[in-house]
Parts: sequence; structure tokens; C-alpha cells
Amino acid sequence: MDKTKIAICYAILAAALYAISAPISKLLLAYIPSTMMAGLLYLGAGLGMYLLGKFRRDEKEQPITKKERPYTVAMVLLDIGAPVLLMIGLTRCSAANASLLNNFEIVATSLIALCIFRETISRRLWIAIFLVTASSILLSVEDMSSFSFTLGSVFVLLACICWGFENNCTRMMSEKDPAQIVVIKGFGSGIGAILLALITGERYFHAGYMALALLLGFVAYGMSIYFYIYAQRYLGAAKTSTYYAVSPFIGAGLSLLIFRELPSAVFLVALAVMAAGTYYATTSEK
Repeated sequence: MDKTKIAICYAILAAALYAISAPISKLLLAYIPSTMMAGLLYLGAGLGMYLLGKFRRDEKEQPITKKERPYTVAMVLLDIGAPVLLMIGLTRCSAANASLLNNFEIVATSLIALCIFRETISRRLWIAIFLVTASSILLSVEDMSSFSFTLGSVFVLLACICWGFENNCTRMMSEKDPAQIVVIKGFGSGIGAILLALITGERYFHAGYMALALLLGFVAYGMSIYFYIYAQRYLGAAKTSTYYAVSPFIGAGLSLLIFRELPSAVFLVALAVMAAGTYYATTSEK
């Protein structure tokens, strides 16, 4: 199997691992405050990857240098903001809606890759961007007559924009050691978000639920980011994000099963439009 096909497999694996985040986080948010939850997820990613590195380390990987410092700082700051925004959004909208809205990350990542980092976007990917954006609007609008947006959906979309910038910063470091990047992301963003939670008055010290949040962070964030970085190395930021688009559909399906939610007509229409957009994205010509 060539490196491109392996990278595609890594991107899809990363998507599947991340898909469990929204529905399980929604359950834990009943017990853990949103900003604290975001911090625990990233801290779990960093801690888990650090411990994993003690048993297996690839010496061929290049370490991060001073040249990547601006991207490292931006990556950590964006990774503090994005999950906090997502957790706030999850407290204000359904897990299925939030999962599907995560596909807007494709749009944000691709447009930022084009406008700032000069990656090429194909004609089919432009169609995908249009369809995903249209679906995101359908999922976000609370009242079509007054065209007002649900607050929860707006927070999820803002999280996607943050992750769009963060994906492109990570792309600039994709030749470096993925495990080191995850550790820096995890500890930097996790500790930053927990400090923010404490400053804003959030207090939570239930060992059992905190351990579950850390474990979820390792699997859904740590391992997912690890494989995502490997995929970016060979596919680029825009293309990797298109294969990652399967994640919201897995997450939405899990959410509907876990919370026994009956999807609305608007949700089903948005799902169809999003599926069409994902098809165009993942079959985009080179």
C-alpha cells in the first residue's frame, strides 16, 4: 500500500476516534462544567500520549524546533478556545446537531488553507464547501421566518473556525514528531483551559468522572490527533479535512442511539445535503 492510501486510512481512523467525543462529552457535561471538561479532554490527550511514548518511541521523527514556535503557540491557544466553545455549544444544542455541524471544520480548514497558506482547492471541493455550508445553516437556524440562529450552533461553528486555523498551524508542523505535537497540544491546551475554568469560578473534583474525561480525551483527541497529523503529512490540510468528514456522521449516529433522539425533518434534509457535500469533498480531483 502506498503512502497516500495509508494516509487516507489514518485520516478515516482519526475521524472514527474523534466521532465518539460529542455524544460521550454530552453525557459527562451533566456532571463536569464545560471549560473544565474541555481542559480535561486535552490533558488526557497529552498525558496518554506522553505515557505511550515511554513504551514506544520512533527516533526517526524530527523534534519541533524554534522555527515552529509561532505555529506551536497559535496551535495551543486555538486548542484552548475551540473545545471550550464546543463544550458550551453542546450544553445548548443536541449532540447529533453538534456532531453534524462539526463538518463545518472542512469549510474553515479549506478556506484558510487557500487564503493564507496558498493550498489549491479543486472545483469539486468548492461544491463540497457550498453544500456543507448550506447544511450548517439549516442545522443552525432556529426560526426560518425570522432567520435567527440557535446559540448552541453558533458556538459549535465558532469552534470549527478555531479548529480550521489550528489544523493549518498543525499542517505547518506535520513533518515533525506527531507524538510530541500531541503532548504539547494536550498539556498546553489542557492546563490552559483548566486554569481558565478555575479563574472563571468553575470547581469540580470528582475523581471518577474526571478519570473518564481524561480517558475520553486520550482516545478521542490524543489518538485522533496523532493519526490526523500523519495524514496531513502526505495529504495536506484541506484534503485531510475532507476524509475526516466521516466523523460527524458517525458522531450523529451514535448521538441518536445514545440519547434516543428522533431526528427532525430539517435534520434529515441537512443530513442529505451534508452527505452530498462529503461525497464531493472525498472524491475531489487531485
